[in-house]
Order: sequence, then C-alpha cells, then structure tokens
Amino acid sequence: MSGEDRFTIAVGVDGSAESRIALEWAVTEARLRHGQIRAVTAWEYPPVTAGMEVMIWDPDIFESAARRIQTDALKGVDTEGVPFTGDVIQGAAASVLLHASQDVDLLVVGSRGHGGFTGLLLGSVSTQAVHHAFCPVVVVKTRPRAHGDG
Repeated sequence: MSGEDRFTIAVGVDGSAESRIALEWAVTEARLRHGQIRAVTAWEYPPVTAGMEVMIWDPDIFESAARRIQTDALKGVDTEGVPFTGDVIQGAAASVLLHASQDVDLLVVGSRGHGGFTGLLLGSVSTQAVHHAFCPVVVVKTRPRAHGDG
C-alpha cells in the first residue's frame, strides 16, 4: 500500500448471519484505518446432475439474486464515512475471494457461510481463504449463545 492509497478491505458477503457480522467488523476496521470497503458476493450456476434434461440458464437471474443478497446484507449496516463498493462476480466463492485478495490489504470472511456442515469450526471458503489468500485474512466468528439464552 503506497502513501496515497487507502487501506482496502474486501469482505465476503453471502447473506448468512456470519457474513453480516464479518461485514460489520470490516466496516468498523475500515473506519479505524480511514480505509475503504469492497463487498464481494459470488454466484454460480446451480449444479446439474446427470440425467437431467438440458437447461438453458439465464445468468441475469443468478446475478440479480446475488445483488439482492448483497443489498439486503447492507441494510442496517452503518457505512457512513467509509468509501464502499460492491462487486457481484460469477464463480465459486473461494476462488472469487482469493482473486479479490490480490488487490486489497485485508480479506474478511465469516467463519461459516451457507454450507451444509454447520458443526465445523470453519467453512470450506474461510479455510481456503486462510490458506491461500494473497493478503492477511480475518475470520470473524459469531459468539456462541450462552445456555439458557432464548
């Protein structure tokens, strides 16, 4: 980062509660560093199983859905005073975030996304980010609820 560049934080946004917390953390960090945020949301075509008839997928449908996810995640997050951009990119979440990590100073992800193995401490995307990103990575974990909390 040169003296004229702003500290840039990329944050993965997938609509999960964990990514929302990661986004809030990233905005707070950007504010402290007088930096900027780049929210990154990835989208993919759904997996097609063998034996299904050929389907023609309209990418606009999936990209629009990803944009809605990103827009909804931003609602209620105070970004005032923090320069902010949002990117919606086709590709696997881990690949998209790793690519984004090449051009930023910090990558922030939630510990879990929408994957199916909720008992794991880290999801596959956050694990890939930690091991392969081109910049430092912060994995934001939600606090466990205390027993007896409603």
